[in-house]
Order: sequence, then structure tokens, then C-alpha cells
Amino acid sequence: MFRATGLNSLLKTASRVAAHQPPRSVARIAPAIFTRLYSASTSLSRSDIESRVLDILKGFDKVDPAKVSLNAHFSNDLGLDSLDTVEVVMAIEEEFSVEIPDKDADEIKSAVQAVEYISKREDAH
Repeated sequence: MFRATGLNSLLKTASRVAAHQPPRSVARIAPAIFTRLYSASTSLSRSDIESRVLDILKGFDKVDPAKVSLNAHFSNDLGLDSLDTVEVVMAIEEEFSVEIPDKDADEIKSAVQAVEYISKREDAH
């Protein structure tokens, strides 16, 4: 075991050795710069948008696939209530990787309105 005097002298020696060490170089790291790269703007064709929207509607559990058409109104023709319509709009958002503001989502009541809205969005893909 160390005696108190032996420990004190050891600490003094260690501090003297540490004081005489040459300064260490400090590496400076440049901050990371994150950049998002986009490909050339390629808008979706209307026929592609139409088929994807119709596929969403056909895949919806409460919708009879035989009744799905571009002119189909969500509530009148397909029998969807307001909550179902919100779910359809959310599925469209997910499919095309867009966020539809609530006021615009409230205006989408048919497949053709959804197609027109998505075709106007340049960020849809």
C-alpha cells in the first residue's frame, strides 16, 4: 500500500512530467456538408398518374373494383364516407411522395380530381 507521502510525491512527479510533454497537435475536422442531389425534372405522365390512382382505389377494401373509374366520386359512386376519403388521400400522398395540405385534400372528392391535383405537383414522383 502507498503511504500518503509516497502518493503525494508520485502525483507531483506525474504533474511535472505532464507539464514537460510537447503540445499535442489538434486535428481540426471540417464540418460535414450535406447536399441533396436531384435528377433532371421528369414529370409524371397523366396516364401513369391515372393508373396509379385507380390502383389505389381498387386496392381499398371498401371499394368494389368493378365500380372504379376516373369519373367515380368517392362518396356517391364508391360509397366511401369522409374518413375513408381521408384514408384514400393519405394513400395517394404516400404513393406519390407528396404532402397534400388539408385545404387541398378537402377538395379531392373523385379520382379525376386526385389525378388533376397530382399532375400539377412538380414534386410528385
